[in-house]
Amino acid sequence: MITIISGTNRKNSVTLKIATQYASIFEHLGESTQVLDLTTLTGFLMKPEMYNAEDRDQSFSDLQNQYMVKATKFVILAPEYNGGIPGVLKLFLDACSIHLSGESFTNKKAALVGVASGRAGNLRGLDYLSNILHHLRVTVMPNKLPISIVNSLMTEDKITDEKTLEVMTQQVKELIEF
Repeated sequence: MITIISGTNRKNSVTLKIATQYASIFEHLGESTQVLDLTTLTGFLMKPEMYNAEDRDQSFSDLQNQYMVKATKFVILAPEYNGGIPGVLKLFLDACSIHLSGESFTNKKAALVGVASGRAGNLRGLDYLSNILHHLRVTVMPNKLPISIVNSLMTEDKITDEKTLEVMTQQVKELIEF
């Protein structure tokens, strides 16, 4: 199972729209996926109990089991927030590392996608995210995809730019083989 993480809790985000498009590409190639929308996270992550596995919120444990433990690979889409990644994405990864860290991360593989309205496609954020994932023992695929000036590539809530669709599909194929 491949988990696709939309790395923001912003409602109606472009990142979630692209994550859904990634799921369609995988499914077209016969791969089973699930999309994790971080807008579904509860306020539990903002409480000190987050750091204690015994006091952990059951709904978060269920979410971690479904999207992280059962996954064999990840696609993580990280929009650019102030030259990095959204805090909610880092907080989510931290929360997953407290309990069942090995089952959630160790020896799994990930493809990274940066999303930005600017020109760099969140390259800095992807490097930062790579370092976090390496620490968690996730192997990051070398082909990181920065999607720049994203709004100019979309029509009706989907990427329609042919070159971008080609590189997205290529990245998906590489992750399947990775």
